[in-house]
Amino acid sequence: MSKAVYKELLDAGVHFGHMKRKWNPKMLPYIFMERKGIHIIDLNRTIECMDESCAALKSIAKSGRKIMFVATKKQAREIVAKAAKQVNMPYVTERWLGGMMTNFSTIKRSLKKMNSIDKMLADTNVTSITKKERLMLTRERNKLEKVLGGIANLNRLPAAIFIVDIHHEHIALAEAQKLGIRTFAMVDTNSNPQLVDFPIPANDDASKSIQAITGHAVKAIQEGLDERRKMKEQKDQKAEA
Repeated sequence: MSKAVYKELLDAGVHFGHMKRKWNPKMLPYIFMERKGIHIIDLNRTIECMDESCAALKSIAKSGRKIMFVATKKQAREIVAKAAKQVNMPYVTERWLGGMMTNFSTIKRSLKKMNSIDKMLADTNVTSITKKERLMLTRERNKLEKVLGGIANLNRLPAAIFIVDIHHEHIALAEAQKLGIRTFAMVDTNSNPQLVDFPIPANDDASKSIQAITGHAVKAIQEGLDERRKMKEQKDQKAEA
């Protein structure tokens, strides 16, 4: 285990759980101790779980499949959107629309609508649109962009979903479970880690902690994408030879 990683997580406050009275007993294997009524997460277990999660995320990215990031709580939104954009993965940070995955065909129709509005607004030759109509279309487009912008390029369901706070994102988690989509999540002491395929015990409230864990996930995804690109290049070279 890398001492540097341990120190990084410690400095980011990843080990701070919730008040003891708010705990979920199923988190017991991941709790190191209780201090002043607050549960302290065992960072050795966090690192173990994180390594396991990162290996699986890397493998999914290497296979060319998509991983959707979900974090709609205020302190996580910006961090997660930025992280997902770094590796060109879909993300939901505004609001999880019920049925976003279980009713994906409806979402696809909304995305289609957004794209057609884009085309209409971009076409300077369309003189049939009045100023008022253009304004209304722009408003509608902005509304759609706010909720669906992060998944604009998603043409099929993701292979996995990475969640910050399963307590907060319970609808997204339930939809992923229903569809058999693999789940990765930062799980705090007030949640049930057994609901997730790859739980990472961590403080899911502090932005520094969210940044640290998400950063490791993104690094693993990037490694998978790089390996995929290298494999493709080698394949192309062999084909040319």
